[in-house]
Parts: sequence; C-alpha cells; structure tokens
Amino acid sequence: MKDVDRRALGLSAVLATVAGFVDAIGFLDSGGLFVSFMSGNSTHAAVDLGAAGGAVALTSATLIGSFVLGVTAGGLVGVRARRAPPWIVAGSAAAVALSALLALTGGVELPRLALLAAGMGSLNTLFPAEGRARVPVTYTTGTLVTLGLAVSALLTGGSRTAWMRPLLLWSALIGGAVVGGVVHRIGSASALSLAALALAGAAAVLARRRTSRVRPPHRAG
Repeated sequence: MKDVDRRALGLSAVLATVAGFVDAIGFLDSGGLFVSFMSGNSTHAAVDLGAAGGAVALTSATLIGSFVLGVTAGGLVGVRARRAPPWIVAGSAAAVALSALLALTGGVELPRLALLAAGMGSLNTLFPAEGRARVPVTYTTGTLVTLGLAVSALLTGGSRTAWMRPLLLWSALIGGAVVGGVVHRIGSASALSLAALALAGAAAVLARRRTSRVRPPHRAG
C-alpha cells in the first residue's frame, strides 16, 4: 500500500466508501450476509452446514462465487484493455445499476445480491501486484493487518506516517457503511442507484485523467 501514489490512494478511499455503502445495503437486504466481505460469508456457510441447514450456505456460496467471478472479470479486463481502470469501475457501476433495477421491479433477491458481489469483487483488481490485490478496496481484514503492523513499526522507531493510509481506507469503508445503513431507509433501489452514479462518476474521472495523459502537447503554429 505504501507504494500507491496519492491520487490512487484517493481513488481507493472513494471506492472503499462506495463499497461500504453497498455492503450495508446488501447486509440489510440479505438479513446478515455481505457482498464485499467474503470471509464473513464463508463463516456463515460453514456454520449453516454444521447446523444441518443449507439455505444460508447456498446463498453464501452464491455470493462468494459471484465475488470471485467479478475478480476474474476485472483481472481479464486488466490484461486485455489498454485503459483498464475506467472500464473496471464502469463495469462495477453497471452491475450495481442492474441490481438497483431488479430491486425496483421486485426481482428475485439472490441474483441482485450476486450482481453486487460481482461488482464489488471487480474493484479489487484496480491495483494488482504479483497476483494479488495491492490495495484491498472492498474488505478490511488485510487493511487492518497493515494498520497493526504500521502501528508496531511506529512504536519501534519506524515510519511515523505508514499507519495513516490503512486507517484512511478503513475509515472510508466504515463511513460508507454508516451512510448506507441510513440511506437504505429510502429503499434499496434508490440507495443502489446513488452508488451506481458514484461509481459511474469515478469511472468518468479515471477516463478523463487517462485521456489527458496520452494527449500530445499542443504546439503553437
């Protein structure tokens, strides 16, 4: 995370806020499952199977599979597209928008939750490094480990600022979840529409930045 520049860190914080927002909507709609936190869903599935259940385990497995498919799709876009980040974020926006449409029309709950999980999964491919996510955008376990290690370094004479970045990302996701929990009161479709618009805006900003970078300088005649 320390080798991510300030612009990328700012983008990560914005997307983490949206991810927290969307995760809160998914959590409330599903009755306690997650669309970005797959460790929690894995535990839910295991406990449900151990209790001779099955319904929660099936839902959790669907969300986990959808999340992995989203990561896979984002990874493929990253390999094949010249300007991958805007397309990845735009794809996430489309998935959230489609989920909002299904919520508006009274569609089956599981498919729209699966769309959210896929959309959130894809965001974690924006900062790849050696086959892993350099910045975990939509989940906090790795971020909190990084924060703890940074605090231990601070206490032993190491970097005085390394803890700030993981704390920023964690705070962004938690803040987004708080807002998501409140906005959920206006309805899932409306709340998810706001999240889709935020992601679309982020994609547009990314596309504009990359276009300005490759545009040749103007020369006076």
